[in-house]
Amino acid sequence: MKVALAHDHLAQDGGAEKVLKVLLEMYPKAPIYTLLYEKENADRFYSDRNIEASIIQRLPGGIKHYKWYMPFMPMAVEFFDLSKYDVVISSASALIKGVITKPDTLHICYCHTPTRYLWSDTHEYINDLKYNKYFKKIISLVLNYIRIWDRQAADRVDVFVANSKTVQKRIKKYYKQDSKVIYPPVDTKKFGNFRDHLDEKLQSERYFLIGCRLASYKRVDLAIKAFKKMPDKKLKIFGDGIDRQRLEKIAGDASNIEFLGRVDDAELARYYANAQAFLNPQEEDFGITAVEAISAGTPVIAYRKGGATETVVAGESGVFFDRQRPEDLIRAVENFKADKFNKDEISRQAERFSIDNFKKNLESFIKEECEKHAKE
Repeated sequence: MKVALAHDHLAQDGGAEKVLKVLLEMYPKAPIYTLLYEKENADRFYSDRNIEASIIQRLPGGIKHYKWYMPFMPMAVEFFDLSKYDVVISSASALIKGVITKPDTLHICYCHTPTRYLWSDTHEYINDLKYNKYFKKIISLVLNYIRIWDRQAADRVDVFVANSKTVQKRIKKYYKQDSKVIYPPVDTKKFGNFRDHLDEKLQSERYFLIGCRLASYKRVDLAIKAFKKMPDKKLKIFGDGIDRQRLEKIAGDASNIEFLGRVDDAELARYYANAQAFLNPQEEDFGITAVEAISAGTPVIAYRKGGATETVVAGESGVFFDRQRPEDLIRAVENFKADKFNKDEISRQAERFSIDNFKKNLESFIKEECEKHAKE
């Protein structure tokens, strides 16, 4: 069985890329088809793989400024020739699901979310753009065209897999398609041995932790605003991204807020294991970082929306707050009691999201769908 993998773009290291890495373990001979491949950020993960980048890669500024070419991305996706493969597995949160396959090819889309800037977050996306209102109108027209294409492209997928019940609902709403929920893989072995990472010095800081790819929708700004009003409580922020400069400006000279930048997995395991709690103030599709924290035995303080409602158990592995306002997060942090939680029990709850479970569930599902497809 010849398998190809398709992924939106290899330009960062987020949750979608963690799924892709496990897919590469499952299908080590499969090539990767992607809109663009930014070697500076991604080469250490994929340098030994067969990567087929789209025409966007070869255009002026196509790697660093790929968003300029958004109107051409549907065409670039359709240029990929996947005719020689029996199964195509797309890992999609944007346009890559629109690849064209032969009638005999089974296309399974592991959907991280229907394209956010086209559907659920369109207005926020436009409002956050740093352009004048006339240019924003032009961008809105472009998005309208791509939205029509994206809806049609979803019909090319034979089977959708959703990474959460939250995403399953979006797939049904925007694409009118049914889907199977298979939660994404979390490296519970790496973060689950939390006793190996306990550090008295870090614990003595009694800090709260937040981290991710720093983008505006992650709502790290909400946590910063809250902790500026709680100078007696420490907040550590790991990760980097396009929103970092704005976030540092919001933090100002607050001595209780620390930006750690990018940290490797060993450092991250230490920060997870020794934190009072991990903060999840955003609405996530699933939320791998929150589950990594749970795996490390650390409770999560989460906004009660999205994937967190499927991964955090109130009173057992964390607590919720109901409105995305600094004062609501402040209340949750001030009422939080770390000694009410059992780290061993929290860590055990993460096992259902392990890499082994993901592989087993997805392999079984793909085998079943291949058998169905062969009979049709």
